[in-house]
Amino acid sequence: MSKYKGQAAVIFQEQIATDIYSLWIEVPCMASEAKPGQFLSLYTQDGSKLLPRPISICEIDKLQGRLRLVYRVTGKETGTELFSRLESGDTLEVMGPLGNGFPLENPGRAFLIGGGIGVPPMLELAKQLPGAKQIIAGYRDELFLTEDLERYGELYVATEDGSAGTRGNVLDAVREHGLAADVIYACGPAPMLRALKAYAEEYGIVCYISLEEKMACGIGACLACVCRSKETDSHSNVHNKRVCKDGPVFLSTEVEI
Repeated sequence: MSKYKGQAAVIFQEQIATDIYSLWIEVPCMASEAKPGQFLSLYTQDGSKLLPRPISICEIDKLQGRLRLVYRVTGKETGTELFSRLESGDTLEVMGPLGNGFPLENPGRAFLIGGGIGVPPMLELAKQLPGAKQIIAGYRDELFLTEDLERYGELYVATEDGSAGTRGNVLDAVREHGLAADVIYACGPAPMLRALKAYAEEYGIVCYISLEEKMACGIGACLACVCRSKETDSHSNVHNKRVCKDGPVFLSTEVEI
């Protein structure tokens, strides 16, 4: 798998919800290789922040050599807050594309399920995945990317406060609308993925999950982002998987959440 590390040009950035930013960067060699479900590691220019920040790829424009990243700012003077200050014409150091993405063979009826900042990776997957797609997006309250997602499949929304769509979580939306699928693709917080793993096992559905973990190197060398697995990892000889290298996308039956 090809990886690249170097400077990317900022094309455009905008705030699309509270603390949620959409960033388009130009980096042709990365865009040509990127797949839905992969991520980039972004470096700040702050010397006190040595480790890069992993951010999922939201959209891929191979023709113009551009990638879209949609991310959440997690606090003042954090790496993500520094990224939110970037403007057109700025540059930043990036590495990628990293990790393994979602499989794209025709799965039949598919659920594409995103929760919170796990919603953005579903957009490029929805664009590239063949077959019938039901997109279920879960939010705490404020929505984002819904108009983009509606272009590529049936969209169902769940909000914790009931301000839009189904009150509750993504599985509440599935049950309220009587939805069914042959395969699940999901990205979001661990409790959501844990529930989807159990749901898939109960109904005999193939389920691919993208894990969110804090990362350090982003290339599998440091073992900072391991998760429990059924199989023994050839690198560490223990029952774990490296989320950055072996994932972030796994079959739900491969890992323990």
